[in-house]
Amino acid sequence: MNKLEKGFIQIYTGNGKGKSTAAIGQAVRAAGYGLKTYIAQFMKEYPYNELISLELLSEWITLEQFAGDDFVYRKEMPNIVEMDKARRGLETAKAKMLSGKFDLIILDEILVSIHFGLFNDEEVMTFMKMKPANVELILTGRYCPDKIVEAADLVTEMKVIKHYYQEGVLARKGIES
Repeated sequence: MNKLEKGFIQIYTGNGKGKSTAAIGQAVRAAGYGLKTYIAQFMKEYPYNELISLELLSEWITLEQFAGDDFVYRKEMPNIVEMDKARRGLETAKAKMLSGKFDLIILDEILVSIHFGLFNDEEVMTFMKMKPANVELILTGRYCPDKIVEAADLVTEMKVIKHYYQEGVLARKGIES
């Protein structure tokens, strides 16, 4: 079984499309090398089509969803139920990261979860500091706090240049969802 000698912390942030897609692509690449990935998705309690695809790679990739995002559309702060689901998700991800069974941990939409109050930046920084030396950690989402950017080894910002959403095109099955 292949293992990483050294793992880094990567961030995919910005207002452009492709942050989660890039992270999932990294998980697929890692699976091709025999590395095991755990993905915790926050604010995504929806049957996105990547769930179906990744089931085909379930020997190498495990994905769980924690907390929804309905409160965003209602323009409210998250309620205690959503906050509890998110916190349980972060604890689950920490246990997976420290278990020695996973080479890559992805916290999908964790950064935007900070923005919406599901976590604070110190909770995420604490998680990052607990990362074992041979585990790769990827955090995705908009609005990445500066201190998290500074603590990371690689930061990619997705920038919108042009997007068909601006012309009223909604999320399409198989492409955006």
